[in-house]
Amino acid sequence: MAQTTRRNFMLTTALGGLAAGCATAQSPDLKTKQAPSPRDNFIVDVERTPDAVFEIWPDGTPEPPPVELSQHYVERDNAFDLPDRAVHEVTNPTLSLFEAANPNGTTMLIIPGGGYNHVVVEKEGFEGARFFNQFGYTVYVASHRLPHQGWKAGPDTPLQDAQRAIRTCRHLEERAGRAEQSILVMGFSAGGHVAGSVTERSDARVYDPRDQIDTLSARPDLTALIYPVVLMGSEFTHKGSQIRLLGTEPTSETLEKYSLTETPNPQSPPVFLMHTLDDPAVPYENSLMLSTAYRKAGVEACLHTFAKGGHGFGMRGIEKSPLRAWPQLLMEWERAHSETTP
Repeated sequence: MAQTTRRNFMLTTALGGLAAGCATAQSPDLKTKQAPSPRDNFIVDVERTPDAVFEIWPDGTPEPPPVELSQHYVERDNAFDLPDRAVHEVTNPTLSLFEAANPNGTTMLIIPGGGYNHVVVEKEGFEGARFFNQFGYTVYVASHRLPHQGWKAGPDTPLQDAQRAIRTCRHLEERAGRAEQSILVMGFSAGGHVAGSVTERSDARVYDPRDQIDTLSARPDLTALIYPVVLMGSEFTHKGSQIRLLGTEPTSETLEKYSLTETPNPQSPPVFLMHTLDDPAVPYENSLMLSTAYRKAGVEACLHTFAKGGHGFGMRGIEKSPLRAWPQLLMEWERAHSETTP
């Protein structure tokens, strides 16, 4: 199993490399069928690898990579004995595609966490992609560059990748004949800060357009933030994320610019938030204060709170706890919005 998941994926830049289907046997259409029951297994198709991998910047990133960086994967131990890789020193951001056998009209773009130190591609990426594939979601899992590793764009480096990733998803879905698919961006932890940033700053010009893809919208249709990093310069801030994003001595203006509660965009799409009260890494107040800020700005947001669960669980170990409800809550929320969208 581990040997299969550790293989190097061949980069594909054309839809001709896409698989016609996927390894999942059943893919009910969420728009017309019930969401899964809490008894379902959340870790599925463990040996399944992406159907294709696309470079976000096939002609090179907006600036050359710092010469000292060397992109590589690190295998991580975990209590579940599951594949658990993190990509470090990202120089070539990618989208890993998991095709749904029966697309339901919504494409997910998952942005995993990693404290802005690395990107945990399996735990908060591939595992969710395989699960949501069963219910008709076409899923892309993004890797992104890290802001503290010498990129001239600094804290806007992940936002460059997120904007381009959404535009690339739209481009790929159009080429696959699914131009009508809506885009749901879901970010975990620091990936939640990336997802929240592109939700609020989808139209910010953080890189020079380079091709037809950059004429497409970078605004998500829906956003889900799962135990997200939100606050900067607060007693509830995840300090590691702040330091890697903004450095050790950020100005008050910089802290305000990159704190999601200070920059809500009234034109943002509806937002789903999920957090636990006992999160020891990214305190619950991050989601609580963001939902309040969105409400004041007129942005539709719902917040689901669980008493226990900690941080960074993704799909792991939730079967026997109330956390087993969160994927179902997300899909029911997405379905309700999709059914009311003209």
